[in-house]
Amino acid sequence: MLLENKKCLITGVLTDSSIAYGVAKQAREHGATVVLSSFGRAMSLTQRCARKIGNDIEVIELDVTNDDDLAALPDKLNGSVDAVLHAIAFAPESCLGGDFLEAPFADVSTAFQISAYSYAALARAVAPLMNDGGSIVGLDFDAQVAWPSYDWMGVCKAALESVNRYVARELGAQGIRSNLVAAGPLRTIAAKSIPGFTKFEEIWNDRAPIGWDLTDTTPVADTCVALFSDLMRSTTGEIIHVDGGFHAISV
Repeated sequence: MLLENKKCLITGVLTDSSIAYGVAKQAREHGATVVLSSFGRAMSLTQRCARKIGNDIEVIELDVTNDDDLAALPDKLNGSVDAVLHAIAFAPESCLGGDFLEAPFADVSTAFQISAYSYAALARAVAPLMNDGGSIVGLDFDAQVAWPSYDWMGVCKAALESVNRYVARELGAQGIRSNLVAAGPLRTIAAKSIPGFTKFEEIWNDRAPIGWDLTDTTPVADTCVALFSDLMRSTTGEIIHVDGGFHAISV
């Protein structure tokens, strides 16, 4: 019961294969009060997932690019939250797939706002609600190298990693921690939208020294729960790799 008496806001739950779904499920099993967020046409998908986790799971409306939604969070969360998962990323089609130099700036700026800047925007919105300190965790994909087809999303993840460090610096005095979990590839809806994703699948298990299960979100979810908890109370500004060790191994 690592999260007993804690309230966790989980963004990004679309299906039961989502990493965020796994985090929400594990957080609840560790005693947390779990609140999911969604908006627009995705709301019905998130509500369906919420019912699978538990009949008491609330789903609130939150578009992280909408200032009114962010301003309404104190009321929707009844004035407090202890942990937040940022599982939000999007890039227009032109930003993925291998034509890196051809993507127009308008599309790149959309990808940056949703995938990187939104982490700071969400942190700014929830920080006043973390009365006794708290934990903000974002989902990352290792941005140390250039990946095939990942293109501008890779750039956005590199930006996210930098944003994480600055959020950790800004909010540390309030006892609020900020960390990222760099997950290996998993067969989620988000992954399926990336052209050439199968290339990651082909090499990952061969290179990861302890292996990697493309269908199991539990290791990532467990790490997020640990970061939410007081066990990791002195860890902030960090990127924790949950990828079977792939990031540490060369060809």
